[in-house]
Amino acid sequence: MIDCNAIIERFYIPGTPLYKVLVTHSEQVAQLADDLCARLIAAGTPVDAEFVHEAALLHDIGIIKVNAPSIHCEGTEPYICHGIMGRKMLDRLGLFRHAMVCERHTGAGLSLNDIVSQQLPLPHRDMLPLSIEEKLVCYADKFFSKTHLGDPPKTMERVRQQMQRYGDESLDRFNEMAALFGAP
Repeated sequence: MIDCNAIIERFYIPGTPLYKVLVTHSEQVAQLADDLCARLIAAGTPVDAEFVHEAALLHDIGIIKVNAPSIHCEGTEPYICHGIMGRKMLDRLGLFRHAMVCERHTGAGLSLNDIVSQQLPLPHRDMLPLSIEEKLVCYADKFFSKTHLGDPPKTMERVRQQMQRYGDESLDRFNEMAALFGAP
């Protein structure tokens, strides 16, 4: 088990608005991911619940590197890059499995086709969640906003509307995860 708070505090100053955004959002995602894990385990599906909880707490660690003033991020990278920035941060700490969750959680994952067709400022490779644990964190993340901290989870309909804005591929990937994990 790793100390996620210690890792977060290597990069974020406790008590700051940005720290509050990251921790509040990540705790919401972790709670939903924990609930979904419990449901899967009860149904006999093997899943690494401890890893899912840790990864959910760390999945957005890269937001400190992006420029998103509405959520107190004063970095230089475009917001879409927070996943790859988080991967770099966690790779440097030797947390390679957690780092892949950072990279692969954006949207419903990003395919090479998504990146190229939308001209996203990202490396040209698939960034799709592969393991059940990666998919769980990606899925749980879709239900919570960083701009409306503390709000209840978004409805399935609302999340589907948001996914549809990024194309049929994105919506299809989300729907596959919804079929696997069910409604929150």
